This record gives sequence, C-alpha cells and structure tokens, in this order.
Amino acid sequence: MNADASTKRPGGRSTHLRAAVHSAAVALVGEFGADQVALPAVAQRAGINSSTLYRRWGTLAALLADVAKHRSDAGAPPLVGDLRTDLENQALWTLTELSRPGGIAFFRAEVAPDVDERHDGLRECLRRVSERFRPVLDAARERGDAPPSLEQVLDRIVAPLYFRVVFSIPGTDEAYVRDLVAELPGKLQPEL
Repeated sequence: MNADASTKRPGGRSTHLRAAVHSAAVALVGEFGADQVALPAVAQRAGINSSTLYRRWGTLAALLADVAKHRSDAGAPPLVGDLRTDLENQALWTLTELSRPGGIAFFRAEVAPDVDERHDGLRECLRRVSERFRPVLDAARERGDAPPSLEQVLDRIVAPLYFRVVFSIPGTDEAYVRDLVAELPGKLQPEL
C-alpha cells in the first residue's frame, strides 16, 4: 500500500455520511424549527446511529454550524455584467438563503460562541459572504466601472439584511434590497 492509500478520498464514506446527516438536519430544521430538533432525530432521519453524531459533532449547535459552513453556494446567480443588477441579484439571493426555513438557525449556530470559542465561525461566515460579492465588484472594475468597496457593500447591504432577518423586521423584501443597492456610493449605472 502506498502512502496515499491511507488518506481520505473524495466521495468516500465520510462524505456520504456528512451529506446524509446534513440533509436530515436541513429537512428537520425546516419542518420543526431548530429548537425542536435533537441529534437522535437527525440520526434516525439519516439512517445512522446517534452515537456517530455525538462522536463527530457533539451537539446539535455544532452540527448546524457545520451545515452552515458546508452549504454550497449552488444556485448563486450568475453575473450579468451590470453592476447594479449583479449587486441586487447577489443581495436578493443572500436574503433568500437567510429567509428560507432554517436559514437563520444555521447562521446563528455557525456564529454561536459556545460552538467556537475562537470565533472562527464568525470569520468564516464573513469570508463566505464576502466571496459572494467580491466577483461582482472585481468584474465591475475590469469593465471600467467605479464600484463601491467591499466594505461598503458589507456595511450597507449585507449587515442590514442579516440584522433585519435575524430580528424578523417586516418589509425586508425585494424592494428593500433594491433600495439598499441604490443607496450605495459609487457608479451603479453605466453612462449612456
């Protein structure tokens, strides 16, 4: 056996186990809410022994944080080449992801201090959200547009969206998102 044979291979048992557990957790949180779900229920839905979940994740909060960390950005809108439209599309997609059943529960678990005392979850969440908007801004610069900075996008679009969804503030909808984007500094409309 060579040295590489002992390393984990993509698509192996561990990957399939994580996928089954994540799928079960997402479904249960969507059906019942995070406060009504326990690890044994996730294990039963995933078709595995609950001791596996306790050994690997320890708590439901840690499992939900892992789900948040590994959620794919599949379904993210493609860039269309117009700064305002691309910013709106990414912001609307972010709102949709947060607003879907369990969306906020996964976010809260990811950034909860009892899951990660070093706050790596906070940094990872910020990195992931930043990476949703960075390509929009980079593409705009390459086209010769004058986009706002990433910090401005985070402060003036992302932060208000997360705040309003976390606190269930009415009116957090498509029109609100479009207003946030319209208020950004920088050149959002191409010159005619």
